[in-house]
Amino acid sequence: MPGGAFLLNGSGGGMADYGGGLTVPVVVTCLMAASGGLIFGYDIGISGGVSEMEDFLNKFFPGLLKRTARANKDVYCIYNNQALTAFTSSLYAFGMVGTLLASRVTRRLGRQAVMLIGGGLFLAGALVNAAAANIAMLIVGRMLLGLGLGFSGQATPVYLAEVSPPRWRGGFISAFPLFISVGYLVANLINYGTSRIPGWGWRLSLGLASVPAAVMVVGAAFIPDTPSSLVLRGKHDDARAALQRVRGKGVDIGPEFADILAAAENDRRNEEGAFRRILRREYRPYLVMAVAFPVFLNLTGVAVTAFFSPILFRTVGFESDAALMGAVILGLMNIGGILASGFAMDRYGRKLLFMIGGALMFTCQASHMWRWRA
Repeated sequence: MPGGAFLLNGSGGGMADYGGGLTVPVVVTCLMAASGGLIFGYDIGISGGVSEMEDFLNKFFPGLLKRTARANKDVYCIYNNQALTAFTSSLYAFGMVGTLLASRVTRRLGRQAVMLIGGGLFLAGALVNAAAANIAMLIVGRMLLGLGLGFSGQATPVYLAEVSPPRWRGGFISAFPLFISVGYLVANLINYGTSRIPGWGWRLSLGLASVPAAVMVVGAAFIPDTPSSLVLRGKHDDARAALQRVRGKGVDIGPEFADILAAAENDRRNEEGAFRRILRREYRPYLVMAVAFPVFLNLTGVAVTAFFSPILFRTVGFESDAALMGAVILGLMNIGGILASGFAMDRYGRKLLFMIGGALMFTCQASHMWRWRA
C-alpha cells in the first residue's frame, strides 16, 4: 500500500518536501480520519467501567454481584465469570477477524470505503449493546463493535500516513493514538457520571458509543480517498484532484504526484512473491521489529491495564467512584505522553521515542515487581 513519497523517500536522504502548508482540507480530513481512534478509545474505556457498575452486573451477572457483596476486604479474584469474559473478549476476537478482512478490502475499495464500513459496524454494535435484553445481545453487539474496530483501525493509520504532508507525517499519525486516549478519557468521565443514574445508566454509557461512530461515518462520507489508493485503482484524475485539494490551490503537486505514480508502479511490480521476499536476510531486521514491537507491547499488559483499569482499581480495594476516577487520571497521563511524543516525533525521530518509551515501561514493570516481592 504505497504512501507516495512516504515509501520512496523513507530511506536514504530523508523525506522530500514538496511545498505547501497545513491547509484546512488536510487538517479537517486527518481529524475526521483520526476519529477512528476515538471509537477505539471510547470502547476501551466504556467497557471496563460498565463491567463494574452494580446495575449492569445485577441485570446480566447477578451471581457475580452477590460474590462481590460477600467479599470481606476487596474483590480480588472474584471477577471470575465466563459470560463476562465472553462479553469483554469477543470484541478483540472479532477485531482480529475484521483486521484480516480489512487488509484486502482496503486495497480493493480504498481507505475511505473501509472507514465507512468500520464506522457503520461500530454504530450498529453500539445500538445493539444499548438495547441489550440478555447476554446474547451483549455479545452480538460486541462482535459488531470488534469488526468495526478491525476495519477502522486498519484503514485509519494508512489514510493519515498517505494524506499528511511529509514533513509533519509523524505528528499527524500520532493523532490516531491521541484520539484513542481522548476517547478513553471521555468514556471514563461518562462512566463516572452515568454510574449515578439508577437502572439504565449503563445503557447510556454503551449507547453513547454511537456518537463517535456517527461522526466517523458522516466524516468519511465527505472526505476524499487518498491519492495513493486512487492511483492503485487506476483513478489517476481523481487522485490528482484529491492531492491538489489537500495540498492547497496554487501548489505545484507535479513532483509529489509523480512519486506516487512511481510508488504505485513499484508496488505492482513487486506484488508477486512479496511474502517470500520479506523473509530474505536483508529484510529480517525490519520484519523482526515489525512483529516484535506490537507483540511485546501487548505482553507488557498496557492494553489490558487500560481496558480493565476500573475493575483493577476495584479489586484492590477502591470504591466504585474512586475506581472510575483512577481510570480518568490514567487517561489524562496517557494524553500527556502522546502529546509530548507527537511534538517530538518529527524533530528527534522514531528511534529515540522507542528507547524512551521502552525505558519508562521497563522502569514501571521493575518497580511493580520490587513492590510485589517486598
